[in-house]
Amino acid sequence: MCGIDADERHRNALAPGDLVLIYLGAPEREFIGRAELASAAHDWTPSETEAYPGDSPSGVLLAQVEEWDPPVPMSAVLSLIDPSENAKAEFEAGVVRITATEYEAALGAAAERAPSTG
Repeated sequence: MCGIDADERHRNALAPGDLVLIYLGAPEREFIGRAELASAAHDWTPSETEAYPGDSPSGVLLAQVEEWDPPVPMSAVLSLIDPSENAKAEFEAGVVRITATEYEAALGAAAERAPSTG
């Protein structure tokens, strides 16, 4: 579950199946994982309200959640993106639309940082 306030700019564009990156803003400025949306943004049902640990009255359900350990610093992702892209480390909103190139850069940076399994 991920809380999303009613006034989020891209809230109504969220749909089941969308791929998302999970980012912590300042001071961390790092990606901690990715997921797939299992629902559109909606007011929590009574049972979801009970289960949700935050104070937002609405949000989305997540599926296929992948936690990145170690997290991926935004600086590592920005170093993989052409400077003409719009990516930046600070966001005005909680829901930010990114390009496929930005998404793939984050996945690439996560793969580079993943511990070796061999």
